Amino acid sequence: MEPVKKDELEVAETVPAVQFEKEESILVASQWRLMWLRFKKHKLALVASVLIIIMYILALFADFFAPYRPDDSVADLTFAPPTELHFKKPDGGFSLRPYVYGMKQEIDPEALRRVFKPDPEKVFPVKFFHRGDEYKMLGVIKSNIHLFGIEGGEQKYRIYVWGADRMGRDVFTRVIFGSRISMSVGLLGVFISLILGITIGGFSGYFGGWFDNMTQRIIEFIRSIPHLPLWMALSAALPANWPPLRVYFGITVVLSLISWTGLARVVRSKFLSLREEDFVMAARLVGASNKRIVFRHMVPSFLSHIIASVTLAIPGMILGETSLSFLGLGLRPPVVSWGVLLQDAQNLRAVSQAPWLLIPGLAVMVAVLCFNFFGDGMRDAADPYGR
Repeated sequence: MEPVKKDELEVAETVPAVQFEKEESILVASQWRLMWLRFKKHKLALVASVLIIIMYILALFADFFAPYRPDDSVADLTFAPPTELHFKKPDGGFSLRPYVYGMKQEIDPEALRRVFKPDPEKVFPVKFFHRGDEYKMLGVIKSNIHLFGIEGGEQKYRIYVWGADRMGRDVFTRVIFGSRISMSVGLLGVFISLILGITIGGFSGYFGGWFDNMTQRIIEFIRSIPHLPLWMALSAALPANWPPLRVYFGITVVLSLISWTGLARVVRSKFLSLREEDFVMAARLVGASNKRIVFRHMVPSFLSHIIASVTLAIPGMILGETSLSFLGLGLRPPVVSWGVLLQDAQNLRAVSQAPWLLIPGLAVMVAVLCFNFFGDGMRDAADPYGR
């Protein structure tokens, strides 16, 4: 039997010590630290969180990322196809800087409709950090720098990443600007639902009795009504002469008044189990008010579960706004949202001619999937001691 070397003994003693330190750090970690350690194991949730951050950055700085204004239209470029990027020069060389061709229109003799074909005689290099239309960054800082654009192009020569709509407007620009409305509706609507759900559900579970019975009957009545018809009825009740901003807040309130019931039930069930805990009884004995006990002691004790529930509720808000705007009962032009953009896809003939009109629907799908994956990760992380 060969003697054990000194180096091997040192390694054998070090590994258990390191492992013990890790286990000890987990045992004394805070609730948020445990949530983060568990959330990191959910790979789809991590990817989804990165995509969500990117989408909100695009929405916040849409003026910079979009090459044009959302209402800029070119009549000659109606239903223009997506612009192709070229790196190979007409003479056979290669260019590191991409460029695009101009588009010329022809009449298809068989389909008897206008078609677009590239015009190699019109070459426009793509320039990054291009100076174009002036705007105010975040409504304050004046600038005219866009992420990309084409040099030397006239009004009828443009770079359309995702094609143009029926009025010759850039679909890529409108999708980015539409994310401002559609993505913010989810956050604002969930914020209102969060306040209603925690307040009504919390006091319902804390006091019980007749107040709890009355609250639960109201919640059951609201949940028994199909959501889409109720959304449509409440949206149709909004005055038609309201300005776009007021309609935006009106739609948000309509969505929130229906979506708070699920969170209220979750909060109520938690309060029923927490109101007899020792820390709640201690707060009562020292003379704390009911409001302080609810919002300073009971709500923070399961805040992780509330965050997970709220995250999973955001996709429903986005789909609700998209559905109402698509049906013409929500936001209306000139407001730009994903639901408003999908109104152009109601015409099957237009979709057959310009399938890129369905791209706003793809944006809705990506956003909803990302929030669902992120919500699943948050729900698993909210129980850090689970398997």
